[in-house]
Amino acid sequence: MTFDVQRKQLSIRQERAVLVSVSLPERPWLTTDPLEELSGLASTAGAAIVGSLLQKRHGIHPGTYIGQGKIEELKQLVEATDADVVLFDNDLSPGQIRRLEQAVKVKVLDRSELILDIFATRAQTHEARLQVELAQLEYALPRLRKMWSHLSRQVAGAASIGMRGPGETQLEVDRRLAATRIRDLKAKLSAIQKRREREVAARKGEHTISLVGYTNAGKSTLMNALTGADVLAKDQLFSTLDTRTRQWQIKDFGRVLLSDTVGFIRDLPHHLVASFKATLEETRQARLLIHVIDASNPVAEEQIHAVETVLKELGCGDRPSLLVLNKCDRVSDPSLLSALMNHHPKAVAVSAVTGKGLDELRDAVVEALTDQFVTAEITMPAADGRGQAWLGAHADIFRQQYVEDNVVIRCHLPKHLLPRLAGPGVTVKFLESVETARQSTPT
Repeated sequence: MTFDVQRKQLSIRQERAVLVSVSLPERPWLTTDPLEELSGLASTAGAAIVGSLLQKRHGIHPGTYIGQGKIEELKQLVEATDADVVLFDNDLSPGQIRRLEQAVKVKVLDRSELILDIFATRAQTHEARLQVELAQLEYALPRLRKMWSHLSRQVAGAASIGMRGPGETQLEVDRRLAATRIRDLKAKLSAIQKRREREVAARKGEHTISLVGYTNAGKSTLMNALTGADVLAKDQLFSTLDTRTRQWQIKDFGRVLLSDTVGFIRDLPHHLVASFKATLEETRQARLLIHVIDASNPVAEEQIHAVETVLKELGCGDRPSLLVLNKCDRVSDPSLLSALMNHHPKAVAVSAVTGKGLDELRDAVVEALTDQFVTAEITMPAADGRGQAWLGAHADIFRQQYVEDNVVIRCHLPKHLLPRLAGPGVTVKFLESVETARQSTPT
């Protein structure tokens, strides 16, 4: 047998995909190319795009999402292109998927299932794999179609003591197994989240910043440019799933911990957001969010809204944030960048690749961090051990001196914590700068 024949036999056919997108009044197409993002998702998942179908509707068909005429058109397109899968840019119900598959005779996946599949291929660490598996199980549990092949080895338990009964069916066994696995995954991820919370809490004295943004906005490239790190930065969707934290030394300010994590996307599956809360703990606890936007994308405003929606779902919608318009070197129409700057006057335009605007970004970060903190001299009773311990956990203490029955503490702390210092014998005196607090000795 020749090498060419061996190679031919070993080759694996790339899945051929037909893309479908439906425009609805509540979910209209955002660009002149309605399939641009879905095409990126399909390519990231490893599919070869062989056809597409578009439809505008005032409302979905309850049984099949698209109408009968479009189903016939889709069926002919699948047959003509020899497609293996149909990918919808919309979320479908289990019944709609089943009926569509019966009609077109190939596998049908909706947007959420496609995103979950991509995350599964991107998950490299143990934690990320647990998170993705949990999201997939929670998404698929109400949609069970006897697809739990990875649990099939446990199905024999149906004949075990406690698993037998006159009404037992394969589907019920699958659901029970899936529910058990979901509980196990949640318990493991809960333990991981508690450990992550302790790790984040241990850095309360640090300036922590989290990079957030739409997928492929250039967050990892920006981190490399700011910190000199060498984290993975690819021009592809969801290249980063795990949080990476690096030190960023800012001139005339000091050390900052900068974290980069998973990118967001429009209509990100709810189960995926929930399962990734441990990974996103850095974002939830960060003192400042740097919201990175691809300024060259014509739907940048819609992407900003999508990210803000996910941040609110995570419980960190009220975090102080700084908008960064990245990839400004790739903006072909200057009026688009001007429109973004006019709409977001405090935003900073940068190019992480060329370095343009990075100095302005550093200045904006220092200003944002400084605005959130005050430098103060706090006097409290020496016997107030609880108050001193609380201050030690929430402030950067520069000097501490006991004067008679009091302790005088010079520190740097968040403004929003000042009301917590009110109490008998406690006084607060504001200082001009951190340098003043470091160099002067309390009297």
